Amino acid sequence: MNQIRQSIAAMGTDLGPDILAQCRALFDADQSALREQVPVTVADIAYGPHERHRLDLYRPQGSNLAPVLVFVHGGGFLKGDKGGVDAWPNANVGRMAAQAGFVGGVINYRLAPDNVWPAGSEDVAAVVAWLKAHAAQHGGDPERIVLMGTSAGSVHVAGYLKLAGVRDIRAAILLSGLYGYTPLDERDTYYYGDPALYPDRMPLDAVASTSLPLFLACAEFDPPRFQAEFLGLMQDRRTRHGAMPRAFIHSGHNHYSMAMHLGTADRRLSDEICAFVRETTKS
Repeated sequence: MNQIRQSIAAMGTDLGPDILAQCRALFDADQSALREQVPVTVADIAYGPHERHRLDLYRPQGSNLAPVLVFVHGGGFLKGDKGGVDAWPNANVGRMAAQAGFVGGVINYRLAPDNVWPAGSEDVAAVVAWLKAHAAQHGGDPERIVLMGTSAGSVHVAGYLKLAGVRDIRAAILLSGLYGYTPLDERDTYYYGDPALYPDRMPLDAVASTSLPLFLACAEFDPPRFQAEFLGLMQDRRTRHGAMPRAFIHSGHNHYSMAMHLGTADRRLSDEICAFVRETTKS
């Protein structure tokens, strides 16, 4: 574990395909073993009409209806995939959920630039609607759904709160998201459009004002912008609610490794996430 921490620290706070590949290599062995232990239960469920409207489910042992933890992958609005049998990144979160006793759901959603705001959040809403209708058939409790996203996935989960409110879910987990406390960069505009024309599309107010239980996290080696967003939301929540939300700063990890390592022997973040899900889905 110390060697992994040293390797991640040496990568700094940069993003890009080379860093992504290095992070994947660090966890390939552990995650390949987890893939064998927790196979996908049902793959490529169509939750909507688009070819990217696909959901994989990972079911725990047991016959009682379990909480449902839905994971929304990152990718800067432009790329990303839920993984599955042949690719463990992102699928590992569904497997981690099943090991913890939850039904794990991992989704694909429509990508920019062909699909612009609020497509990602609409897709999250469509997944929630599908689960409300069908989760029980797969061992999940439709009244105990928790949404979780990383990076762009966190943005889409936060956007769901802006779009649909809180009536159909119990809580939200946001890893290294962008909510509106820093200016958009060029990549973001492929999804949001020109900020001069559409200044109110970021989900800042919805995620800052919601009464829904939130769990926020960022990484020690997240890029400075993501850390500023985390701190901005923390401060805003404290100002508006008189208290900070549940939060975690993950030492020894970066923007990619924070989700990629879930399910491995480093259980610091996964234990926090699972405890939060249990607490917020008590019947």
